[in-house]
Amino acid sequence: VGSFFGLVGPNGSGKTTTLRMASGLQQPDRGRVWIAGHDTWAEPVAVRRLIGVVPDPLHLFDRLTARELLRHLGELRGMDRREVAARSEELLSVLDLDVAGGELIGGYSHGMRKKTSLACALLHRPAVLLLDEPFEGVDPLSAVTVRDLLDRYRRAGGTVVFSSHVMDLVERFCDHVAVMATGRLLAAGPIDDVRGGRRLEDAFIHLVGAAPVRGDALAWLDQGPVAGP
Repeated sequence: VGSFFGLVGPNGSGKTTTLRMASGLQQPDRGRVWIAGHDTWAEPVAVRRLIGVVPDPLHLFDRLTARELLRHLGELRGMDRREVAARSEELLSVLDLDVAGGELIGGYSHGMRKKTSLACALLHRPAVLLLDEPFEGVDPLSAVTVRDLLDRYRRAGGTVVFSSHVMDLVERFCDHVAVMATGRLLAAGPIDDVRGGRRLEDAFIHLVGAAPVRGDALAWLDQGPVAGP
C-alpha cells in the first residue's frame, strides 16, 4: 500500500518551491532531494522515470489537443504507441475530457488544464506523484473523480505528495503531513502525531502562529455599507 503525504503552509511558505526542487525543476541552494533512493540532481534521468508532476503554474502546449499532448509525452518516454493510445483514452474518459480531448488546450478552462496535467502525470504509471494544489480550480464533481483516481493509485502502491490549503482534504486523505512556514519545516510525520489530538486546522494555526486582527485595524468596516446616492 502506498501513501498520501500532504504539504501545508501559508501562501509564500515554500510549498511550491519544495515540490519544484523535488521534481528537478528548480535546483536547491543546499541540501539534497531523494526520490525512491535516487538523488534528483545526481540521477535526473532515473528520477524522471519514477515521477509524475502537476506543477504550478501548469506547463502545457496550448496549440496541441490533449490527445496530441499525451501521444507526444508517450513518445518522449519511449512507450508503446498502442499502449499510450489506450491509456490516453481511459484517462480522458475518466477525467471527463473525452470530448474536449480533441480540442486545443489553449481553449481549456483552468480546471480542464489541471485534469489534463494530471493525465500527463499518470500516463507512465510513475512510482511517485508530485502535485501542486491538484484540486485548485477543479469543480466538485471532478474533484471527487480525482480523489478516487488518486486513492486507487495509492492502494496499488503509489506515493502521492501534494500541497493544499484545504485542511479537511488533507486530514481525510493523508497519512503523513508536513507543515511549512517562511521556508522552514515546522512539523512533519504521521498526521495523528502532528495533530496531537486536535483538528489539523487547529494544529496548523498553533504551529504557524496566526496573528489576530488588531481591534483598531479596519475600523471603517464596522461603520456599515455606504448609503446609495
